[in-house]
Amino acid sequence: MKPRYITCGIQTTIPPWLQTLLWYMRDSMEVSERDYLQIFHLSCDGDRQRIEHTQEQPEYKHIVTIPGEQPVEVKVYIIEDPDHITMLLADEY
Repeated sequence: MKPRYITCGIQTTIPPWLQTLLWYMRDSMEVSERDYLQIFHLSCDGDRQRIEHTQEQPEYKHIVTIPGEQPVEVKVYIIEDPDHITMLLADEY
């Protein structure tokens, strides 16, 4: 298993329970091949957290809406390199 890292932006913006959920969504994808770039659009849906998880190749889209205190509105990337995996905010890229 490759080492996983998070950036300072993730640490200060995304609650730990939500970080864990994003890692789980990446790991549990049911696709023939996982792209090196996973994209998560986090948004508010009333008082609920909406997560839209996508990748480009092969095309993939999965949307989850869950109860959440203080929903977060941000775009998150998970990028897999040959020797590690990093979660970062899109504007940190």
